[in-house]
Amino acid sequence: MEDYQKYIRNFCIISHIDHGKSTLADRFLELTNTVKKEKMKEQYLDRMDLEREKGITIKLQPVRMVYNINRVSANQVNVERFILNLIDTPGHVDFSYEVSRSLKAVEGAILLVDATSGIQAQTLANLELALEQNLCIIPVINKIDLPNAMIEETEKEIRALFSSDFNLHVKEIIKISARYGTNIEKVLNEVVARIPFPKGNEELPLKALIFDSLYDSFKGVIAFVRVFEGKVRKGDKIKMLGTGAESEVLEIGIFNPDFCPKECLRAGEIGYITTKLKNISLVRVGDTITSFVFFGKDNIFDIKPLSGYREPKPMVFASFYPAKDTDFEKLKDALDRLKLNDASIIFQLESSPALGRGFKCGFLGMLHLEITAERLKREYGIDLAITSPNVEYEIETKDGKIFKINSPDELPHLKKIKEIREPWAEMEIISPLRYMGKVMESASFFRAAYKECRYLSQNRVVLIYEIPLIELISGFYDKLKSVSSGYASLNYKLKEFRKSDLVCLDIFICGEKIPALSKIVPKEKAYYQARSIVKKLKEIIPPCLFSIPIQAGIENKIIARETIPALKKDVISHLYGGDYTRKLKLLQKQRKGKKRLQKTGKIKISPEVFLKVLIQK
Repeated sequence: MEDYQKYIRNFCIISHIDHGKSTLADRFLELTNTVKKEKMKEQYLDRMDLEREKGITIKLQPVRMVYNINRVSANQVNVERFILNLIDTPGHVDFSYEVSRSLKAVEGAILLVDATSGIQAQTLANLELALEQNLCIIPVINKIDLPNAMIEETEKEIRALFSSDFNLHVKEIIKISARYGTNIEKVLNEVVARIPFPKGNEELPLKALIFDSLYDSFKGVIAFVRVFEGKVRKGDKIKMLGTGAESEVLEIGIFNPDFCPKECLRAGEIGYITTKLKNISLVRVGDTITSFVFFGKDNIFDIKPLSGYREPKPMVFASFYPAKDTDFEKLKDALDRLKLNDASIIFQLESSPALGRGFKCGFLGMLHLEITAERLKREYGIDLAITSPNVEYEIETKDGKIFKINSPDELPHLKKIKEIREPWAEMEIISPLRYMGKVMESASFFRAAYKECRYLSQNRVVLIYEIPLIELISGFYDKLKSVSSGYASLNYKLKEFRKSDLVCLDIFICGEKIPALSKIVPKEKAYYQARSIVKKLKEIIPPCLFSIPIQAGIENKIIARETIPALKKDVISHLYGGDYTRKLKLLQKQRKGKKRLQKTGKIKISPEVFLKVLIQK
């Protein structure tokens, strides 16, 4: 053990969304004088404008703080200088992968709970992730300054949760107001006293875990690392154990919270390494960096990679198409760069007759999809067409083959299918007791299966349901917030694939199938969704000189239809007199032309029509 490691503490803040993580981080920065007062602003560690506008943290953000503690002994005051490496994390379920990456790089976590709302669904989920890593947990109750704060009730909930669910004893729960700075110093003192210092030998070969990264057009890929063994200096040759990529270190440093160059990073420290690599696929989140000098045939050390991260499994799929065909390469480059610091995004090339070339993308949830689309628009200036979200289905054919699809285009003919299985999720809802009835009624409408009910306190209940994932992402969350006046929260995790009675709903315009409008739906809801789509199409498709039939069908059986009537042109308006037979001739000629157009005419659907039907706002 090195002496300098005794004065290092690596920790993060975890909580449900909007419980005050960013505000608490602001107070830490002020108390430790990490950021000068004239430069300080709210949500300082939230670096994106999008984070400030929505009031949520999207990306994890590390920062290094220096905290001095005065120790009094033998009538003398000794100042101990501690290095506190904080990682601020998101709170929304869609960004739980950011949380899991942060937890791998630290030894402790502050569990922040809002006194006005108590324990929420994501509080439980993040706590479970932290305990899986055997981290030291410091429970903190925030917003005690508010008049509706339930301080005693929240404290009882936390103690009951730790003792009943995790069999842990809580000594003290710190009560703070991050807004006014109440008891903030006490939190940092507890961090120093309770969170263990890092361990590692700087004389061993370098082992640094990449927990995040970003791309700089001049410096190449910049890896955010936690050094577990060894040390690294500027000019060292390094190797990525996972990809085998080799490079020379251009720059190393710490987060202050901006990049601050340093001479050396040693075991136990958190910082960044500029790799000079221009190929972003060579520096992966979860990979291990080691010194090249220790790697090779004559290597006397058996260097094994650090345990990385479980691959994130996308749950929601949607296709991104550039509104302008000329932006395709720009979109491809933008997705590559986004994937560098958001490893949970997956994408593959696809093309559509209606929308051109684009990418089928996978996301962890609807908010993740929305944020990614907004970042592409703001950071890279790309206007997008986004198809309606879908989930992954498992198909078993009659000849015994099993495969997965995430698009209706990939679905085989029903005669070849033995069964279709859709993903189900286990959903945990925390709600005030007074909204329990409305919440359960809404869940039954979305095909959810009730499993369990338990009480967090006298006034709050935890409801456990199993629900098809497509129902969860297609409106249940909004409905839950509506019926509970915003007080209920939910967390979910993918459970398994189950056999379901599903069909492919096809849309036909002028007798021609439009693949971009097809969707997989439950058989019992097929008619209602078909009626909704054809009515919407009738409203937005402009009329032509011939009537346009719009149909919805299942395996060529039409279940809904609307017709856009032909435009009426007054062909006899220029005739002011004469025999009526002259008018009759023109009307008969017009009628024959319409019949001919009805047989041979084709309608070209503009991208705007697809956007209005498919895009999720």
